[in-house]
Amino acid sequence: MRVASLLPSATEICYALGVEPVGVSHECDWPPEAEDLPTLDRSRVDPDRSSAEINEQVAQAERDHGGVYEIRLDALSETDPDVVVTQGVCDVCAVDTLLVEEAIAEAGIDAEVLTTDVHSLDDLYHDIERFGEVFDREERAADLVADLRERVDAVRERTAGIAPEERPSVAVFDWLDPVMVAGHWMPELVDAAGGTYPMADAGDRSTPREWASVRDADPDIAVAAPCGFGLDQTLDTREELTGRPGFADLTAVREGRVYAMDGHYFVNRPGPRLVDTLEHLAGLVHPELFEESPDDVARDLPVDVPRRKESTA
Repeated sequence: MRVASLLPSATEICYALGVEPVGVSHECDWPPEAEDLPTLDRSRVDPDRSSAEINEQVAQAERDHGGVYEIRLDALSETDPDVVVTQGVCDVCAVDTLLVEEAIAEAGIDAEVLTTDVHSLDDLYHDIERFGEVFDREERAADLVADLRERVDAVRERTAGIAPEERPSVAVFDWLDPVMVAGHWMPELVDAAGGTYPMADAGDRSTPREWASVRDADPDIAVAAPCGFGLDQTLDTREELTGRPGFADLTAVREGRVYAMDGHYFVNRPGPRLVDTLEHLAGLVHPELFEESPDDVARDLPVDVPRRKESTA
């Protein structure tokens, strides 16, 4: 079976099931060998800019072209897939189902569209099993899901006995300008890691927030993980978050618990590595129980404000 994947998380699922795609999206870069495959789309946005600049580019692409992405019909025809995997979560993050269906019809190829729409860990498990059925990899899919469930359960077992008052409140920002608090799977991951997530419920979509609502929530821990941004890009553009009025007054800042986390590879990519994300997040929320995340995954986010002094009484 010839499979094309237009979504990084789907590409990771394909490889985990032993299926190498014939073509991928421009963002598919894990595992590393995916970068050598034919690229089937192009983006009208420069991903190396700040959040605010990218936000404007997205708006411009919508106005001028009706969307951020363009499918390369020549490449799609040349790879001639039997199945094209796309997504229904966010039409800014990756190519959506409607655009794929139109491209398949225009290219004149006979291909099934397989849509992923993950908002929770259960959705991820279901998609892996569904991919396994389509790709004739049912047993491998079942083994992968069993392993992921076991790892999640191991984290939950460690945090199960934490009293409610010892569970820090967490805000994960998956965009900095405008500010967006991560939804979808993130409330579930924070809960499993032993925290609370007061600004969104499990399964909620990520939406822009008024900065005042963040100040009112006053999280104990703040994690900057913009969608598509690696650590260096997040650190370089951090003033979009840290420069906001009253940021220095947040409990997270005063307690020195503000972090940058790799949004590109982990926080915003709903593939098998969501469980890696949980394990790394648990190290930030409860470092007394879990190993510290490596520096290429999460780091302290520099904030140029005075920290609260420890009492000497």
